[in-house]
Amino acid sequence: MDSEADLSAMIGTLEATGRFRVLRRLQLAEPGVARIDAPTKIGVVVDTETTGIDPTACKIIELAMRRIAFTAQGEIAKIGKPYSWREDPGEALDPVIAKLTGLTDADLAGQTIDTDIASELLRSSDVVIAHNAAFDRPCVERRLPGAAGLPWACSCYEIDWLERGFAGRALGALLTESGWFFGAHRAGGDVDAVIAMLQHVAPDGRTSLSELIENASQPGWLIRALGAHFDVRGELRAHGYRWDATEKTWRREVRAAERASEEAWLASAVYAPSRRPKASGPSTTPIDWRQRYAK
Repeated sequence: MDSEADLSAMIGTLEATGRFRVLRRLQLAEPGVARIDAPTKIGVVVDTETTGIDPTACKIIELAMRRIAFTAQGEIAKIGKPYSWREDPGEALDPVIAKLTGLTDADLAGQTIDTDIASELLRSSDVVIAHNAAFDRPCVERRLPGAAGLPWACSCYEIDWLERGFAGRALGALLTESGWFFGAHRAGGDVDAVIAMLQHVAPDGRTSLSELIENASQPGWLIRALGAHFDVRGELRAHGYRWDATEKTWRREVRAAERASEEAWLASAVYAPSRRPKASGPSTTPIDWRQRYAK
């Protein structure tokens, strides 16, 4: 077997040609934050694998989570032990899901999530972090109602990865651009990948975790374009609105500073008489990270 020194030499030779780039398997190491005695807060990074793609209806087949302690500057001071559970959904897996995750019906037979431990871990946090919180939060809260109503943050959409020099926001792409590879589409591997990316440092010295906490903790307004005519759906979609099939309305969240300009746009683009609205105006509801991404 090649020694670490031999491997390093081979990698150096390959990369020195400018024709190759070597990816390294992601292995989380205990962070070396200088002031681990500084006051810290607790985050729990979560990922789920499920029976489908509808977060309001699918069942969790694998749940993973890991606690991190972080400073006010967004530096991770400590990484806790990994937790992972499989759960039998009581139905045969869709072949696409089985192929995507590598899990089989036999792997899940008789398995169950430890509800008490999982709920206690979540409740111990100051914030729950997922890479697609709009999907993971409804799944987790439906399965673990005792841990509902906590602050959530989304590392996919509440960090400006483009500004940080990345071409996209998909977790696998972020890891690849950072020089790592990992076992994607398994909950435990995804959790470790998120933690690794939360430690990314921008040229200004700011961590992505710091940016995430700042953005996620800001309150906003949930705007529902009630009574919008069918013919303006294209304008709404282009302006960032998404159709909520449950409420049967177009909705979008804006930050507090954007509320006035958003209402002005709606007044002309959606609620002007020429646009034939069925209501006099939108509804607005304050929202923060305790409600955001919940269904």
